[in-house]
Amino acid sequence: MKFLLLIFCAAAATIAQDPDSAHGCAQGSCYPATGDLLVGRQNKLTASSTCGLRKQQPYCIVSHLQDEKKCFICDSRKPYDRLRNPNSHRVENVITTFAQYRKKAWWQSENGLSNVHLRLDLEAEFHFTHLIMTFKTFRPSAMLIERSSDFGRTWQVYRYFSYDCATDFPNISRGPLRKVDDVICESRYSDIEPSTEGEVIYRVLDPAIPIADPYSHQIQNLLKITNLRVNFTKLHTLGDNLLDSRHEIKEKYYYAVYELVVRGNCFCYGHASECAPIAGIRGDIEGMVHGRCVCNHNTNGLNCEKCDDFYNELPWRPAEGRNTNACKRCNCNNHSWRCHFDMAVYLATGNVSGGVCDDCHHNTMGRNCEMCKPFYYQDPSRDIRDPRVCVPCDCDPDGSLNGGICDSRDDPNLGMIAGQCRCKDHVEGPRCDKCKAGYFGLSAENLQGCQPCWCDPFGTVAEGLPCDPVSGDCFCKRLVTGRSCNQCLAEHWALSNDLNGCRACDCDVGGAYDNQCSMETGQCRCRNHMIGRQCTQVDSGYFFMALDHYKYEAELAQLSMGATVSNREHTGSHPVTWTGTGFARVPERGVLQFQINNIPYSMEYDLVIRYEPQFPEEWEKVSISIIRPGPIPTSSPCGNTIPADDLLVTTLPAGFRYVVLSQPVCLERAVSYTIRLEFKRYSSRGRTPNAYVLVDSIMLVPRYSSMEMFIAGDAASIRRKETFERYRCHDNSIPVVKPMMTDICAKLISSMSAIIHNGALPCQCDPQGSLSLECESNGGQCRCKPSVIGRHCQQCAPGTYGFGPMGCQACNCKREGSYNMICDQISGQCQCRAGAFSRQCSHCQHGYWGFPNCQPCRCNGHTEECDQQTGACLNCRSNSAGQNCERCATGYYGNPVLGSGEQCRPCPCPGGPNSGRHFATSCYQDARTRQVVCNCDQGYTGSRCEECAPGYYGNPLLPGGRCLPCQCHNNIDVSDPQSCDRQTGQCLKCLYNTEGVHCEHCRLGYYGDASRRNCRKCTCNHLGTRRDQCPSKDECECDRTTGQCSCLPNVVGQNCDRCAPNHWNLDSGSGCVACRCASINSFSSSCNEFTGQCQCHPGFGGQSCTDCQENYWGDPNVRCRVCDCDHRGIEISQCDRATGHCVCRQGISGVRCDKCTRGFSGQFPDCYPCHQCFGDWDRIVQDLAAQTRHLVERAGEIRLIGVSGMYESNFRSLEEKLLQAQRIVNARNATAVAVAELMNLISDLRDKITRNTDILNGLEDVLTAVQNQNSGASIELSNLEREARALNLTTKELFRKFDILKHSNFLGAYDSIQNSYDQSCQAERIVNGSTVTFPSIVSVSAGTRRKTEVLMRTRKDDFNRKNAANRRALNDLAAKVQTLNLKNINEKVCGAPGDLPCADSPCGGAGCYDDDGTRHCGGLNCNGAVAVADTSLDRAQQSEEELRRAMNEVEELFQKVALAKVKANEARQRAQVTLDKANDAKERINRSNKELRDLIKQIRDFLTQEGADPDSIEMVASRVLELSIPASPQQIRYLAEEIKDRVSSLSNVDTILDQTAGDVREAEQLLLDARRARSRAENVKNTAEAVKQALEEASRAQHAAQSAISRAKGDIEETDQTLTGIQSHTVSAERELMRAMDRLTELDNRIDALKMKRANNSLVASRAEETATMARDKANEAKQMLEGQLSDKYKIALGLIDRKSGTVVDAKHKAESLRNEAKQLLSDAQDKLERLNDLEDQYDANEQVLEQKARQLDGLEEKMKEILQAINQQIQIYNTCQ
Repeated sequence: MKFLLLIFCAAAATIAQDPDSAHGCAQGSCYPATGDLLVGRQNKLTASSTCGLRKQQPYCIVSHLQDEKKCFICDSRKPYDRLRNPNSHRVENVITTFAQYRKKAWWQSENGLSNVHLRLDLEAEFHFTHLIMTFKTFRPSAMLIERSSDFGRTWQVYRYFSYDCATDFPNISRGPLRKVDDVICESRYSDIEPSTEGEVIYRVLDPAIPIADPYSHQIQNLLKITNLRVNFTKLHTLGDNLLDSRHEIKEKYYYAVYELVVRGNCFCYGHASECAPIAGIRGDIEGMVHGRCVCNHNTNGLNCEKCDDFYNELPWRPAEGRNTNACKRCNCNNHSWRCHFDMAVYLATGNVSGGVCDDCHHNTMGRNCEMCKPFYYQDPSRDIRDPRVCVPCDCDPDGSLNGGICDSRDDPNLGMIAGQCRCKDHVEGPRCDKCKAGYFGLSAENLQGCQPCWCDPFGTVAEGLPCDPVSGDCFCKRLVTGRSCNQCLAEHWALSNDLNGCRACDCDVGGAYDNQCSMETGQCRCRNHMIGRQCTQVDSGYFFMALDHYKYEAELAQLSMGATVSNREHTGSHPVTWTGTGFARVPERGVLQFQINNIPYSMEYDLVIRYEPQFPEEWEKVSISIIRPGPIPTSSPCGNTIPADDLLVTTLPAGFRYVVLSQPVCLERAVSYTIRLEFKRYSSRGRTPNAYVLVDSIMLVPRYSSMEMFIAGDAASIRRKETFERYRCHDNSIPVVKPMMTDICAKLISSMSAIIHNGALPCQCDPQGSLSLECESNGGQCRCKPSVIGRHCQQCAPGTYGFGPMGCQACNCKREGSYNMICDQISGQCQCRAGAFSRQCSHCQHGYWGFPNCQPCRCNGHTEECDQQTGACLNCRSNSAGQNCERCATGYYGNPVLGSGEQCRPCPCPGGPNSGRHFATSCYQDARTRQVVCNCDQGYTGSRCEECAPGYYGNPLLPGGRCLPCQCHNNIDVSDPQSCDRQTGQCLKCLYNTEGVHCEHCRLGYYGDASRRNCRKCTCNHLGTRRDQCPSKDECECDRTTGQCSCLPNVVGQNCDRCAPNHWNLDSGSGCVACRCASINSFSSSCNEFTGQCQCHPGFGGQSCTDCQENYWGDPNVRCRVCDCDHRGIEISQCDRATGHCVCRQGISGVRCDKCTRGFSGQFPDCYPCHQCFGDWDRIVQDLAAQTRHLVERAGEIRLIGVSGMYESNFRSLEEKLLQAQRIVNARNATAVAVAELMNLISDLRDKITRNTDILNGLEDVLTAVQNQNSGASIELSNLEREARALNLTTKELFRKFDILKHSNFLGAYDSIQNSYDQSCQAERIVNGSTVTFPSIVSVSAGTRRKTEVLMRTRKDDFNRKNAANRRALNDLAAKVQTLNLKNINEKVCGAPGDLPCADSPCGGAGCYDDDGTRHCGGLNCNGAVAVADTSLDRAQQSEEELRRAMNEVEELFQKVALAKVKANEARQRAQVTLDKANDAKERINRSNKELRDLIKQIRDFLTQEGADPDSIEMVASRVLELSIPASPQQIRYLAEEIKDRVSSLSNVDTILDQTAGDVREAEQLLLDARRARSRAENVKNTAEAVKQALEEASRAQHAAQSAISRAKGDIEETDQTLTGIQSHTVSAERELMRAMDRLTELDNRIDALKMKRANNSLVASRAEETATMARDKANEAKQMLEGQLSDKYKIALGLIDRKSGTVVDAKHKAESLRNEAKQLLSDAQDKLERLNDLEDQYDANEQVLEQKARQLDGLEEKMKEILQAINQQIQIYNTCQ
């Protein structure tokens, strides 16, 4: 059998490697024959371990159980010889010899070694197909086969084999094999059976896996080997080596191999059909597979792995099938006979040729010697194979490249001409002997031939020569200088391609020191803190001044002669038309003196007076004096000033707010001045009493006409002055409310500021008053905090105070009590009127009320304070209360009115209010009986409130005693005195189905929330509820809170009224049972809840679908079939469920009940009984048949057991009866002697039994001792085993194998019992040690308990004494607490006196709770701190919400502006695209016209040439005559003019774009305004958040609630003002946005009009084409009429007309072509999209097909596994056959 298997494997390998064996090497690939690679290579086969190599070694054989001799000797020191040395087991014994006694020789390893390998080292590359190993012993438990294809340097695993792959090779896949090169682990060759002659077979190419390309690189590499190694890693043992570590045990376990076959052939890549011996290898060994290929196909090498010499035109490749892939001869054009292969060349030629010739002759070179060497060129007249094909070059070596190399051949594509010289870069000429333009100095030393001019291309004139050919001087552009034109002129930079070469520096006239800049970057030399390339920007934290920067406030000047300060409050509703805090109120003859000490620059200044007239006429005379510190030096800038220049006079017109003095004043830097203003006369026409004027400030404005930047006289200064005056930059800077400054004015003023201050000015923002240290770059205004003013944000605005980190606070002066709304800016104190008091002048003095008409408080002498608004007395003394302290306080009685003679005394209920035992709301004295009557508190009763009312408990007579409500959760009748215990409070009569000490639980059988009176009866289903929870059918217990009943198993629902999913039979009363629906035969796992019936698939039935359906039969696990019964003959429709036999009616038989039964006759279904005689004879026949069958059975038994065997039972019965009779006879004839002897025998027998029993007991003791020793040895062995196997076996596997080993015989079982007994004894000893021995744990515990009891007895009295003292201290503290009065605090916090009961107090108080159980303090109409704080918090939250809405509106506005900007840009882009298209069309028309003009000019030149022959003229004339006239000249001229007008109308696009640009700028400005509004809104939001935080702190800190409320009110008012401002800004921004949207709409309309114009142009062009067609038809008619003399004129006119008309036609054709191209592109895109959709559909369909195929493959794979399993079983059966 094994031999046949070997032949089969060899044939399979041959087929796999030699598919084309039908032909020889000439027709395709060829392969040598396959053989055993071990034959002839005994010395190449090695083993890492062989028994007996150094000395004799014993070994044993496990399988020799039937033989006496089980152990043998291995002596491998000499080779094996059947007669002289049969015990040698070297590795060469495994090589197949087909000898007669081949089973007598084998290879064997040393005993007990697990890791052993066999290795075959081949001398060359071989094809390896399969391996077969036959073992003498057990096959290895684990092994692997490895290969090397590089002579042992690297190894790859072919296959793993293991009995337990998961343990031995955990990371290796266990299959199945899917690809031929998969590395897997398989177990079929690693079983412990058979014990000998087991085989391991490995095939490199599994025949079950199809191979698409057997010649692929992957398959060839898989078959190729140079070394093969078989690693045995684990031995199969019987387990005794784990229990016994003696060396004799290991002698049974080793590896032994009868035979090893390594099938393969010489590896020749399909280029050889036979192999020869390698040098040094014998060639006369029969059956040896040699390693040197006899190569064909022009190949060479040991394995035909390379091409022959001069056959390297193609890359070497293995032969494949009928393709030889033979090596091809190189082509060297007869100039060489050596070549090599170059893969890069092969790839570059498109895999056509890769041969490269070596050592070319005849001055040739190249891959095929097809080119001439340098300094030679190919003669075009000679063949490339001609030895004289290469000719020397003739080039000037000084000007030629590479010393005179010329073009080697003619190549028009590369522009090469054979023999042509290649000049250096700067040289030209046929022989390369002169310089190019722009170069000079031809020399051999110069690598480029000539020296370049070195002209900078940016600075050199583009046209003409760049430099002088002799001197090399460059020709520079207008603003460039230098020999190389590489430098800009002074005050210029950025050398570039500009027309003039450089750009002007354009340094700012003020921001830069001069107009010099860096030539590379253009950076100007900036003044201090000026930045930017042109020095036009300021550094961070600096600014440019405004022209009114130097202003001096009148309210800060020195006032005299009746002048006073008049401050004015800033209001948010009106714009601020003044500066500073207010004005100076100056009457006639009033004087103001200003101290000036900050003049920055010596120059002339315009003096400006800002004022506010108060009378209708102008102020006639104001004298101004400039007081200088001393005489003016003549050398100073103001040396020309005379004293008269310092005396000025002006008037103050009534209709203006400022006046500019007509004459400037000259002031010098760092000099202090005094400017005196005398307001001498208001009017000379009559005296006006109390005439005055409000002076705001004076300003010193730098006079621009005295600055060098405006009066230097150059064109730039003149232009600056004109611009300054044209844009009224000076006049627009004087008013307080200025118009928006233009960018031009801002730039000029910034330059003035930089000159005056030698740079930029620092912001110097006050860190407390400003939001940032940076200011506005124009003007320097810092960003001030709320209510802070000044350029530096350094002071509070009028009407505010408290300059600090949070800004300033509003004064909030009370108008009724103060003179004005302005307060002291430090303290905030307002100027109060007479009688007014407080900082805000908001209330009366102490002891008065009725602001602003204050009057004394009237409180009957019990207090000095009263409410400022109502006059209600506050803090009444002597226990009085009321509006005027006219009645007694709560808890007191009497008459406190002044003069009554009485006083308020405490109510005795039973004690006074401060006694801690006062339980009445009030009391009064009965007028008749004079007895005090108490109005008891709730819960108290009795004449003195000394008892507890029903529903309350306690003892109010005890110190600290109280009546507390019975804690019964409102589940008792409070009017019933017996509802709760009055002493303990225990609830006695619980109502509403509740129970418990406090009626806190629902009654048993009820559930719900007892505190809410919703206890409901449990509604448990008694069938689904546990029996112990339902005493009766209607009474069940459930969870008292949730109502959940206690359900039986698999019952769910709150009421236990339904089965769990997939369960049924609730009516059973013992829980629901599982449906147990057959998963395969039913639709789901659920069933009917009442019947348990599952939902079966068709054909299946039964309750759980495990049976066949009704009227079906068969095995439901296999198939159910329909009962095939004839309905005419059946009793019931259901057939036998096992056999399918139908149940027939009487007289009917057959499987289908379709025929008459025995004893009946007739034609089915009409069957009737036979005659009665049939019954009689039938019974006789049946009896005879039964007797015959019985005799046949008896004969069969006799044949088996013989004749006597039949009577064995009878014989045994007779023997028993004889023995019984003998015993009876013996007993009857027995004598006394016989009885005595019998007794002696019995006694002896008993003695023997006793002795035997003792012997057995002794043996049992010995056996026990031995077993104990064996147990100890087993334990030690287990420990050793656990340590030795820890690296390879898991703990679970160890215990499993150990348990199996122990229980395999009775000793192991006994050992287990003995171990359990030992453990039990050990536990007993531990328990005894804990209880009996001393000291034990129990005894120590008892001692500790006794000590504890002693300590408790000794310290009990001390504990009781301390406990009593603590109780007394607690009672004292409770009494003190009762005396505390929270009335005042409660009234301030909650708004109501603290002595009012919670039910009567609308504002609540301490200890008051509402219906929901939350604390009640404050509320509507309550003026306590909590209520006010809550109200303020609500207002702040509302303000925050309004701010949030405002922020959302601003954000929406911002988005609208951004959207408008985007639309404007899109419109602009569309207009630009339209303009570009129009311009393109215009350019195309111009180009067409130019081409026509050139054509006509060429025709005219040709016709006017003197040498033109008549034939040529006639041909040109005929061509011209073929052209047709499209229209008359007038029509064409008219059409051309009309087209020109239409095209010119497109220029309106620029105007539209300009207008759009304005709209875009306006939209951007709107966006900027919206962002500013958003910033202001965020500031307001921050303020509101600060307010909210302050209010929350006020709510937490109730002792400071009043001050927090006042601050919150101020902040809320300011928030309201800010919101009003935001709303106005938002409205204006929305208005601007609407205007922008209107402009965008107008722009869209204009674009639509532009589109209409374009459409009209297209229509006009179409009409022009139609007109041209008509004109062409008319011209054809005129052409027939015009002949003779008009022919020449006609030709001229024809050219002119055709030139004009062709323009229109060509333009239209081009437009149509563009449109057609666009349509074609759209159509192509749509086609490609459809193709993509089709491809996607195909891809989805293919995926579905692949999924179906994958499922089919899975099914086939399962079938294949079953087939392979069956084959493996058959192989195992054959392998075990002996």
